[in-house]
Amino acid sequence: MSLVPTALRRIDASLFRTIVLGGARPPADRPANTVTTYGLTETGSGVVYDGRPLGGVDVRIAPDGEILLRGSMLLRCYRDGSSPLDHDGWLHTGDLGRWLDDGRLHVDGRRGDMIVTGGENVWPDAVEAVLQRAAGVAEVAVAGVDDLEWGQRVVAWVVPDDPSSPPTLADLRTTVADHLPAFCAPKELVLVTTLPRTALGKVQRTTLRASREATGGSH
Repeated sequence: MSLVPTALRRIDASLFRTIVLGGARPPADRPANTVTTYGLTETGSGVVYDGRPLGGVDVRIAPDGEILLRGSMLLRCYRDGSSPLDHDGWLHTGDLGRWLDDGRLHVDGRRGDMIVTGGENVWPDAVEAVLQRAAGVAEVAVAGVDDLEWGQRVVAWVVPDDPSSPPTLADLRTTVADHLPAFCAPKELVLVTTLPRTALGKVQRTTLRASREATGGSH
């Protein structure tokens, strides 16, 4: 069975022998019978499984941390005839990542998703993984918004388990500080009823930021 993380939350995973997860960040508490995949539209499907590239798939980390892919699975060109490949055949994914000590690929996230706050780099996925386990949190998304003092500040959008008794910003900050550097803790909390997602289950961070501006900020 192949699923996106959003669909995984709606089923009993134990009913399946193996579930392949792709399309978005896997949950921190993903079942043991799941396998994560990494790929893009340009690769046709997942090309890295649980951090290990498939045979014939070359993966390289550029000096700036960008993940580069090469292999026969790549697209020939876009519909307009243009090609995203460089002269050596590498696809520059726009994702940043690194090799773990055991040789597996770790994807930190999209280059544009990184939050730079007070000179420190914060990856939304890492903060979300911690907050998803926090008491009272049903769903959570994290993004950076412009801030005159910090450059950007970390904002958490939370769908509470119980809307009548949602978690507080102080609760969330304490939870994050227990697991990550203090600068990763959100400086603002926005309570929402749903998170905007793509058809593949990816959170639309630009939509979140736009909706926050439209409603005047934190709740």
